[in-house]
Order: sequence, then C-alpha cells, then structure tokens
Amino acid sequence: MLTAFVSLKVQRDKVNEIAAHLASITGVSEVYSIAGRFDLTAIIRVRDCDDLADIVTTKLLKIDGIIDSETQIAFRVHSKHDLESMFSLGGAEG
Repeated sequence: MLTAFVSLKVQRDKVNEIAAHLASITGVSEVYSIAGRFDLTAIIRVRDCDDLADIVTTKLLKIDGIIDSETQIAFRVHSKHDLESMFSLGGAEG
C-alpha cells in the first residue's frame, strides 16, 4: 500500500465544498482542514503509484477551486496507534 499526503491551497469560499468532493474520491481516506500555508490536506492510500497518479493528476485537476498543491509520499510508518480506540467516545464500562 502506498500512502501520500496532498496539501492543497484552495479558494477560501470553496474549502468545505472541495473537502467534501475530495472525501468522496476512492483512495482518499481522510481530508483535514489545516492552518498554515495550505488549506486542506488529503491522505491518500492506494495500491500503487499508478493509482496515486490517477488521483493526483486526473481527479484533482478536475476540481474547480484548487489553486496549488504539494504531494508527499510516505516511505515508512513509524507509529502504529489504534486511532479508533484512542478517540473512542462512550463504550462499555467494565
């Protein structure tokens, strides 16, 4: 599996619309609104570089309102936290 982080600068009045569109794309596992130089970061998890290229160079280019992007490819994961259990709300008390 290949993981990539795509940081996007978008038109300010389209942040929520673009985030929703990104989240609907197969291969995009998460979309975050962020502070700083970029407005959104999409985490892409795909089988291989061809799938990543299809998302970044084909599907993202069709989204109106994206001004700039920067893609970073992850080589190795160094943390294997179970995020779902860390942020679980409620649950059985024992």
